[in-house]
Amino acid sequence: ARGAARRAVLRARRKLPGLLGLLVCLTLLASGTATVSAEEATAAGGVLPAGTKIYLRLETPVSTTKSHLRGEIQARVVRDVPAPSGTEKVVIPVGAVAKGTVEKLIPTSSPTSRARVRLQFKSLELPDGTQVKLAGHLAEVENARETVLADGTIQGLLESELPLTHLETALERLKKTSPQLGGEIQQVSASNLGKSDTSIDLPAGVDLHWVLDEPLETDRVFPLTVSDQLSAGVTAGLDGLLAEAPQRASGKDGKPGDPLNLVLVGSADEVRRAFEAAGWAEAAKLNQKSAWETVRAVIVNRGYKEAPVSQLYLYNRPEDLAFQKMYNTFAERHHLRLWRAPVTTPDGREIWLGAATHDTGWDIRPGEGVASHAIDPAIDDERDKVGADLAVTGNVAALRLATRPNPLSEGLTATGATWHTDGRLLAAELRPR
Repeated sequence: ARGAARRAVLRARRKLPGLLGLLVCLTLLASGTATVSAEEATAAGGVLPAGTKIYLRLETPVSTTKSHLRGEIQARVVRDVPAPSGTEKVVIPVGAVAKGTVEKLIPTSSPTSRARVRLQFKSLELPDGTQVKLAGHLAEVENARETVLADGTIQGLLESELPLTHLETALERLKKTSPQLGGEIQQVSASNLGKSDTSIDLPAGVDLHWVLDEPLETDRVFPLTVSDQLSAGVTAGLDGLLAEAPQRASGKDGKPGDPLNLVLVGSADEVRRAFEAAGWAEAAKLNQKSAWETVRAVIVNRGYKEAPVSQLYLYNRPEDLAFQKMYNTFAERHHLRLWRAPVTTPDGREIWLGAATHDTGWDIRPGEGVASHAIDPAIDDERDKVGADLAVTGNVAALRLATRPNPLSEGLTATGATWHTDGRLLAAELRPR
């Protein structure tokens, strides 16, 4: 299979000259259907220092109720790790595979005990087949209700930390005083909300941050997974748009909201296809059903991947599209809003302006009438997250950071949360269907 994939890459390069041929090769790599050939990886080598972060996507489900101690696990690199020199060469490319075992596995044994699990990745297989020793620890599970300890152990919640547990306790008390009424409500609650569950379940697809404890050295470097050169037509269209476009979305009351930090080029279908492939879900419209699912997600403390988002306005209208990526808690999510711009590229492709932020918890200020998500003020990190997730799908022809006139550097959201940025927007040129 590996030989067939390599031959497919070489055939593509013979048929399509120059940059287009390289993009086809990189697309095959990003989709997992090809390995990097010796012609694409150069034997210059690279060293990553201790403390370097590697972004992984788990491929082996791990659970404190189903997995086994010392069971084998695998994850895949989902962001290029560049050489520290700042060149365009990559030391660990997208598609590299981390392999290891479950080193700690402690299920919940009582309402006062916490489930714990520790993953240890020990080796890294680069796309050209090179094996590299990997020494590090888990630093974060993105958008998880669990916490990660200093040694990389994932620590679960206590039952008392789940909102549903308090509801269950109240219903038990009601059942004692009013057996029939309490029993009926208890049945409704169980059928609609389920039971409290503090086990740790990491499904395939969950995103992990792995930090090197020791330097990692390779004998070769790789090209970028996605080109950083936009086509001439797209560049011309973006330059004209950004010279005149608003810098921020706003609330319905006109109060300035999230700053714009994304520009996408492609049709609505191409945008939806790219985000679906990246594991992002399109947000549902707010109605009775989605409102109930939101309440249920908050009570149970679980994710709701299609949760509606509050409306923000640009060009005097609410967002045209909204996407988000969530794991197992409603408190944390990656999310963004997109508005179709009033102009197109010279060849007629649609342009979308977007605002992406990372919800990291709750911002409750009763005295100010604020009940909303708190955001990570470093919004450039969320911009980079969007670009990285799109890059691995094979649906992106080019990614580049674009500078606009008079860029913003800091400010407040519509609910008063602070943010800061280098003022650049991530421009993503999607592949036409």
